[in-house]
Amino acid sequence: MEVKFNDVYYVYNEKTPISKMVLGNINTTFKEGTISGIIGKSGSGKTTLIELINALIIPTKGRVEVGSNVISKTRKIRNINNLRYKIGLVFQTPEEQFFCNTVKEEIEFGMKYFKKSVKSIEKHVSDALLMVGLDDSYLNRNPFTLSSGEMRKVAIASILAFNPKIVILDEPTIGLDNQSKKNLIKIIKLLKNRYKKTVIIVSNDTDLLLQIADHVVLLDKGKIIYDNNKYEVFKQDLEKYGLKRPKIIEFEQMVLEKKNIKIGYRDDINDLMKDVYRYVK
Repeated sequence: MEVKFNDVYYVYNEKTPISKMVLGNINTTFKEGTISGIIGKSGSGKTTLIELINALIIPTKGRVEVGSNVISKTRKIRNINNLRYKIGLVFQTPEEQFFCNTVKEEIEFGMKYFKKSVKSIEKHVSDALLMVGLDDSYLNRNPFTLSSGEMRKVAIASILAFNPKIVILDEPTIGLDNQSKKNLIKIIKLLKNRYKKTVIIVSNDTDLLLQIADHVVLLDKGKIIYDNNKYEVFKQDLEKYGLKRPKIIEFEQMVLEKKNIKIGYRDDINDLMKDVYRYVK
């Protein structure tokens, strides 16, 4: 399912001047079946952007198209639950979205809220756990006793259980160790490649996004600065926007500038090492 922003503005108070809008003149498309990254320093408007997709807030001006659904001030959404059923949002701190006593109840909640058939609930719970690399031994565990990585997986499973077409992850790697981060990368790639989900990731972890994203949007002071494929965005001077370029891109740029050797952009360090070895020979 595609998400399209058409001349979107957002402000908390309509009397606020345009120059102080939270978001202004937003035009971008998150294409179906792709992974997109949204980057920008704190206060740039990243969280506001994803809240508009889920209709948690409504644009002050303009429209957001989510498939055939239109979110705008002038057009009322007929069935808000029907829209949100298609969108799975995992918050930055999953423990703050937990309120059930067991993992099973936590994952079931979304399906019951959206009135999924009772016969299908148990199978959906087990399938969702398997998708994130967990098994049924977690069902009766208290989600608050899990590790950060396990909590993140349960949070993702809880939205995958009702099979949304769009998955939005807000700062998914914060607090994760390297192994948990690697596991999360596998899950995100699986969502795109096997399950054909549209994935949107809010994160300033540019190394992560280089590995998995197709498309990146850079926000600054509520406006889009760059909106392109990841290589075109990450080769820009990001430091002036409070961000760092991915380490691989930094290395490739340094080799080009100092040795006049164009290695070509790579997502993975192993592929980069092969290129370095090839040129050294």
